Amino acid sequence: MTLSGFDPLYSLSGFFVGALVGITGVGGGSLMTPLLVLLFGVHPATAVGTDLLYAAVTKSAGTAVHGMHGRINWRIVGCLAAGSVPAALVMLWLLSGVDRKSIEVAHTITTALGWLLVMTAFMLVFRKQVMAMAQRSMGERRPMRPATLVALTVVLGLALGILVTLTSVGAGALGVTILLVLYPRLDVREIVGSDIVHAVPLTLIGGMGYWMIGEIDWGMLFALLVGSIPGIIAGSLLAPKLHERTIRLVLAGTLAVVAFKLLTA
Repeated sequence: MTLSGFDPLYSLSGFFVGALVGITGVGGGSLMTPLLVLLFGVHPATAVGTDLLYAAVTKSAGTAVHGMHGRINWRIVGCLAAGSVPAALVMLWLLSGVDRKSIEVAHTITTALGWLLVMTAFMLVFRKQVMAMAQRSMGERRPMRPATLVALTVVLGLALGILVTLTSVGAGALGVTILLVLYPRLDVREIVGSDIVHAVPLTLIGGMGYWMIGEIDWGMLFALLVGSIPGIIAGSLLAPKLHERTIRLVLAGTLAVVAFKLLTA
């Protein structure tokens, strides 16, 4: 386990990421992990592990807010967790048995992270079109049986468990979009709330697992939280005054550039 000194640049980065999360609702992992890797030179495994615990703390606040407003569908949360928790544990077991400082492991993490950022950027720009196409396709078929819907939700959880544990990215823009396609009749706020609640135990298990294998930088985590919590509050207050579509386009462009750098490094 590493413990670096308090670095105010981490707090400034945390504030920036937190503000964007508050404005756009996009998960911090899409921004924080690549920022740590590219800007600060943090090893990908340490960046992922630290960011998972960071996400567990910040998403817990979101869970409380959505819970107070009754925006949680516990059936969806349970189905997602049934797939994601075992997948996360298996991924952690696999990571514990390899040399995480090796070039091959670092390359695997950065490549997976890069492609997930490409997909996240795509969803930020074209989510409505993707959903419209999916709903038209599903509208021509019979409604899915409850058992099929449960099975698909568990499979989605399985995929998210693998992706989030490996890269800390996936539960936000990608997970919400697929849930909106699977459950078109549910309120968007209920889908988002359920996704956030599911992400808390997933990121906590992932972060604790990385801690057990020695990939958490506690000093960096503390500095990130010091900046991100006021950042999220500021972003949430600014959001109604800003043009969200423009912010999303700028964010998608930024993620695309970051993805390119990760994939070509």
